[in-house]
Amino acid sequence: MKAAPAEPAGHIRQANRERILAAAEPVFARAGFNGATMGAIAEAAGLPKANLHYYFGSKQDLYRELLAGTLRDWLVPMDSLVPEADPATALASYIQAKMTMSAARPDASRVFANELLHGAPVLGDLMRTELRTMVAKKAAVVRAWIAAGRMAPVDPEHLFFTLWAATQTYADFDVQVRAVLGRSKLTRRDHERAAAHVVSLVLRGCGLVPPPPQPPPPT
Repeated sequence: MKAAPAEPAGHIRQANRERILAAAEPVFARAGFNGATMGAIAEAAGLPKANLHYYFGSKQDLYRELLAGTLRDWLVPMDSLVPEADPATALASYIQAKMTMSAARPDASRVFANELLHGAPVLGDLMRTELRTMVAKKAAVVRAWIAAGRMAPVDPEHLFFTLWAATQTYADFDVQVRAVLGRSKLTRRDHERAAAHVVSLVLRGCGLVPPPPQPPPPT
């Protein structure tokens, strides 16, 4: 019987990097940058501490890549905001994607929020370049929709600020949301209810009719 072919080194390297980044999210979220240690991250990842320094030269390098990756992951759903798209459908899709990310990776959102609260010393350059460029591009799409009479006049840049605040609050202020709802943990139904509310509120504020609700997935 032939032995299984060895896994490509590049694949192993990428898998280990992703494993370390995933383990770093809750550690940085709970301890902050100063309180987090490479030892704690290595323990969470189930890897020797030396492996972390092999893939990431320092805690600063690991923290920077985690933040940059989170920002870029958040920018991907903005691809649905294109001139030819239906505004209601595109905005609803963007909101749903952001809500899904908040539910799936709340610690990533908390690390990002903590970085901003400290003046974005690590992420500032990316925010002034990649983020600013993307928002300018998508704000132009919103302005085109408004000019064509396809949605009500709104301030495009501030629309994005509102969207970010409304979607990320379910991760960043999870404790507050759970306290008000009387939950020890937010359920899937809680997240679905929140997403439906944010979609309806934003679209109606933009003079758009929310798209019909999707049927629930088969059980």
